[in-house]
Amino acid sequence: MSDIIHLLPDHIANQIAAGEVIQRPASVVKELMENAVDAGAVNIAVNIKDAGRTLVQVIDDGKGMSETDARMAFERHATSKISTAEDLFTLGTMGFRGEALASIAAVAQVELRTRVKGSEVGFSLSIAGSALEDATPAACSEGSVFSVKNLFYNVPARRKFLKSNDAEFRHILTEFERVALVNPAVAFALRHNDATVFDLPASNVRQRISDVFGKSMDRKLLTVDTETSLVAVHGFVSCLEAVRKRGALQYFFVNGRYIRHPYFHRALMQAYEQMIPAGDMPDYFIYFTLDPASIDVNIHPTKTEIKFENEHAVWQIFHSAVRETLAKSNSVPSIDFEGAGLIEMPVFTPSADNSFNVRNPPLTVNPDFNPFKSQPPLLEDLGKARRPTDNWEALYQGFEKEKTSTDDLTDKALFAEVTNTCFQYKNRFIITMLKSGLVIIDQHRAHVRTLYERYMRNINRQCAASQTLLFPEIVELTAAEASILTTMADEMRYLGFDIGCMGGGSYAVHAVPADATGSNPSALVKDALAAATESGVGGVELQIEKIALSLAKTTAIRSGKTLTPEEMDSLVASLFSLDSHGLTPDGLPVLTVLSDEEISRKLSL
Repeated sequence: MSDIIHLLPDHIANQIAAGEVIQRPASVVKELMENAVDAGAVNIAVNIKDAGRTLVQVIDDGKGMSETDARMAFERHATSKISTAEDLFTLGTMGFRGEALASIAAVAQVELRTRVKGSEVGFSLSIAGSALEDATPAACSEGSVFSVKNLFYNVPARRKFLKSNDAEFRHILTEFERVALVNPAVAFALRHNDATVFDLPASNVRQRISDVFGKSMDRKLLTVDTETSLVAVHGFVSCLEAVRKRGALQYFFVNGRYIRHPYFHRALMQAYEQMIPAGDMPDYFIYFTLDPASIDVNIHPTKTEIKFENEHAVWQIFHSAVRETLAKSNSVPSIDFEGAGLIEMPVFTPSADNSFNVRNPPLTVNPDFNPFKSQPPLLEDLGKARRPTDNWEALYQGFEKEKTSTDDLTDKALFAEVTNTCFQYKNRFIITMLKSGLVIIDQHRAHVRTLYERYMRNINRQCAASQTLLFPEIVELTAAEASILTTMADEMRYLGFDIGCMGGGSYAVHAVPADATGSNPSALVKDALAAATESGVGGVELQIEKIALSLAKTTAIRSGKTLTPEEMDSLVASLFSLDSHGLTPDGLPVLTVLSDEEISRKLSL
């Protein structure tokens, strides 16, 4: 390695720069789809082979390019969107920095076939590793066809770090959905290995959301619609009954561009505050429209982060709009003071109706009771004073003979048997004794730990106990969830699920794990798949662990449930039979021990 400073060759500089824009096949899909939208296309088709490793092809019917424009498009910083620095603050289109096509061509083999509308002949060119290989006139349809083959073929280190095909395809689905949701007037199609994944006709925003995420989404959405001189906010949020523990669909769009914005997310969550349980998340699809001069989109290579000039004011407008939507939809409970349509209830008036013989209940008072006496009357005596004149003694004769007085309780009952007896405290904690002290166990976390170990053991042994449903439960899955289910089909079966494909994104749940018979089958499947999706790039092993943990949390007994002594004994025995019982799989403490020394010290013994 030389210490002398020198200029990098263009092909190496292009490969390095491409790393900021083209991170994986999904980045190619995003850039080419956005370019097609900017070209005015009304029909866009995306064809994928091997999750984009072999081929990413985007076909559009836009305005196309001339030979000169086609050649220039692959040069770095070649763009038709801006001419001066001031143009950066009036942008209304997607790509504008002229990096996407040059970056793609630097790390892949690219073929472009394009024809300008009204032209008789099109143009074809081929580029590999930034080097032009062929450029000739060609017969082709109006619009453009970009074919990106063998991504990262000349950067093996980058190609080696790509994830599995299933993981990479889920990233492609994410980018496809983002572009499709913000352009409902454009028809989109997605095919993977010649199988149709999406075929979305041109529609409105609400219909597009239902087309992408299932017909059941339509009845869960509430409309958000407000316009001010500063910003217009349109879109949809989910009703209170449709919130999720995980896997919520949450999208922000600004001027037709997908963004991530934690500050605005907090505004929406505060609007739902105290209306939904802690940890639940609503779905939302929010579209902001405002003056391009009041935002800066040029702060991130992928343009998913934006700076707002009046961020706090937009926050307040958005928060108020969501609160108003929830109030109008009666999601906020209210009391009807009108009383219209109520059933008339008759009121009893003794003076108006003498058919009833009303008399006050008799009161029995013990005249010997005096709270200031040093020897208060025994409870038995008070009981006799209040006892009715009816002869109830005969009913208790058998019990009186078997009754054990307090004096009969021995140390054996209080201490010797407590080592095998569990007590429940506030319907949340189980208290029992160890040889070294007192142990306090969180019943929910203890059950999560035991169920998780059982589910993982069932997966490893490839066997599980299932409970067949009397009637199959139909669940609608998104394309991403269906992809996860296909990948994890065996693991879901080993957990106890029996799921069959009905076509059109619908699946029938025929059986669920035996421990989950009281749970909603649809929610169980959705939560499990969402947990696998959240595992990110951790691989199949991590996805299996996430699914097992999600299922354990869903089916475990809850805090607040009263347990019988037998249930407590069984749970404690199952917990202590595990090799690891101190923490839940996600690292939360299951139990705590108070040693004899700690108890003595606290009591100053």
